Amino acid sequence: MPNETASRPYRGVFPVVPTVFDAHGGLDLDGQKRAVDFMIDAGSHGLCILANFSEQFVLTDAERETVMTAVLDHVAGRVPVIVTTTHFGTAVCAERSRRAEAAGAAMVMIMPPYHGATIRVAEQGIYDFYKAVSDAITIPIMVQDAPVAGTPLSAAFLARMAREIENLAYFKIEVPQAAAKLRTMIELGGDAIEGPWDGEEAITLIADLDAGATGAMTGGGYPDGIRQITDAYFAGRREEALEAYERWLPLINYENRQCGLAACKALMKEGGVIAHETLRAPLPPLHPATRAGLLEIARRLDPMVLRWGR
Repeated sequence: MPNETASRPYRGVFPVVPTVFDAHGGLDLDGQKRAVDFMIDAGSHGLCILANFSEQFVLTDAERETVMTAVLDHVAGRVPVIVTTTHFGTAVCAERSRRAEAAGAAMVMIMPPYHGATIRVAEQGIYDFYKAVSDAITIPIMVQDAPVAGTPLSAAFLARMAREIENLAYFKIEVPQAAAKLRTMIELGGDAIEGPWDGEEAITLIADLDAGATGAMTGGGYPDGIRQITDAYFAGRREEALEAYERWLPLINYENRQCGLAACKALMKEGGVIAHETLRAPLPPLHPATRAGLLEIARRLDPMVLRWGR
């Protein structure tokens, strides 16, 4: 599958790359590179690293730097790479973002500042946070609007930031009623909304595309399957897109509702892409029955991940 989205505006399928660990939980950089190569071979228009589905929350700062450098050097410009630089501290987030840009990132993805279940920042503080990060870099910022942050971000507020903050141009919307929020944000923000994107493993993909989404950030296990949906949709072949969505939705649903971030690693391990599907403690491994259910559905679809390393 050719990559037609190597320059802005970025569009298409940009899945999250898992952070690959060895059997003991250490970084497996050889496995990391194989995961990246598979995801590019499977048709990813671009990649996102160090996201929540990358287990970024179990990495030390030094490990983040190691993974970022290893992936960006190995990708070597084959596809654009988004680096997640989320941090509560404005100065820390800005510095992470500067380092990502210097290393070759095409974009940074940042959640609004939050900590735990109760520490939040008011709207003006969120605006100032993103403005300060934007002032520190020249590449675009993607706002990750996800329930885990527990921070309400209205469509009007997102559109205002897009209009007023220079580099803030992309939005990954993965909250309930995402399609309605995307549609309103696009109406209010106009051309300032360079990239309205779908998230949450593409479980609401068709509705989000109908609302105007131009990109999808999914799990990393089957970008070839997601592209069957998006390629047809963007080419105007709606019935083909709907049929592909119906075909892949059971696997999307199983990942989203049963496995979470473990799904990608289980699929990659089963297909010989990586040697170990280790999740870092305290995250538990997939229950064998859950893993078997994932693979049962996946085998019906013959995704590249189950063949790539065999």
